[in-house]
Amino acid sequence: MTEFESIFREVQQSSRKLNRVSEETVQAVLSDLAELAVEKVDFLLATNRQDLERMDPQNPMYDRLLLNESRIQSIANEMLQVKNLPTPLGILLERRTLENGLELSKVTVPLGVIGIIYEARPNVTFDVFALALKSGNGLVLKGGSDADFSNRAILSLIHQVLEKHGVPSGAFQLLPPDRAATKALLEAVGFVDVIIPRGSQGLIDFVRQNAKVPVIETGAGIVHTYVDETANLDKAKAILHNAKTRRPSVCNSLDCLIIHESRLDDLSELIQPMLKSGVEIFADEKAFAQLPLSPQIHLAQSEHFGTEFLSLKLSIKTVQNLDEALDHIAMYSSKHSEAILSENPQAIERFLNEVDAAAVYANASTGFTDGNQFGLGAEIGISTQKLHARGPMALRELTSYKWIVRGSGQIRS
Repeated sequence: MTEFESIFREVQQSSRKLNRVSEETVQAVLSDLAELAVEKVDFLLATNRQDLERMDPQNPMYDRLLLNESRIQSIANEMLQVKNLPTPLGILLERRTLENGLELSKVTVPLGVIGIIYEARPNVTFDVFALALKSGNGLVLKGGSDADFSNRAILSLIHQVLEKHGVPSGAFQLLPPDRAATKALLEAVGFVDVIIPRGSQGLIDFVRQNAKVPVIETGAGIVHTYVDETANLDKAKAILHNAKTRRPSVCNSLDCLIIHESRLDDLSELIQPMLKSGVEIFADEKAFAQLPLSPQIHLAQSEHFGTEFLSLKLSIKTVQNLDEALDHIAMYSSKHSEAILSENPQAIERFLNEVDAAAVYANASTGFTDGNQFGLGAEIGISTQKLHARGPMALRELTSYKWIVRGSGQIRS
């Protein structure tokens, strides 16, 4: 048995014991871990600095890698929210009695063992642990080398709290940050039930193309917001600025502003707040002709559309009507989050009905695509596919179901 198979087997065997852990114990673990994370903030920040020192601050991933006191407090608060949510296990989805007297019940159960492959986001280690424990799932974590010091520090706190409460810590393991571990996890058939990649489109594509274990795709967001001819200018300025600049390195941040040609006279005012925040603009010919000369404003090239920037960069596409906007989104969207800014009820309803994405907005920032913001406590990722789960994947999305059949001696003829 290889080193990796030994780890996978331990997680699999230990995760079976999670069914015996009471909801009261789960809540106590999450409460204590939230408290310990805040208590050990200096320890977590020190290890995080070791990771940060190895990364160029200009790298778009730097902000994702960064931990600070406020972010750790926010992580702790999210764990407490998960703690207080109802358990997703044992929910009766359906019940029926057949003519032969068999009693059938369809109830929610854990997925089993979940493999998470993620890049420079140490907060993911906390988030996915809280969700996995609450939903009764074991975890095999495969973080990137960029965040390895942080991830190992976080896991040490997790194991400390689990052992305090007598919960099998072997159900939650972190693999080494190397390619051999990635290959082993992608091929862990019989040990891992599903793999969820969190990171760039390149990572997601690699996992999908090479995994022998079922994959749920999450993460990559090529996000558009369409400003139609009736959009309220003040609302649009605030929404666009928030969607682009709140946290430009995350997957729900705005990448492409689509504007109706009748609103080009308002374009300079629309983007002014973003320019003040340091956003670099790549505008198509019609939009570029309406904008002032500025070192921040450039003529767009084809590669600026369909790009997830993960930084303070934005493309602008001019359209003649809603149909063109819908066509542009259909061509370039990653099916994550898309928005329309409009005061026309008919245009809004068409957009909401016709855009194929996990989250579709009217007159709001796409920055809300987040499990915590949706009231789900936290998320294990944003699923952009359609099988099993779509959008923020939280507790209910980390369950499957089984049929329980109770009889009294029936046999089938």
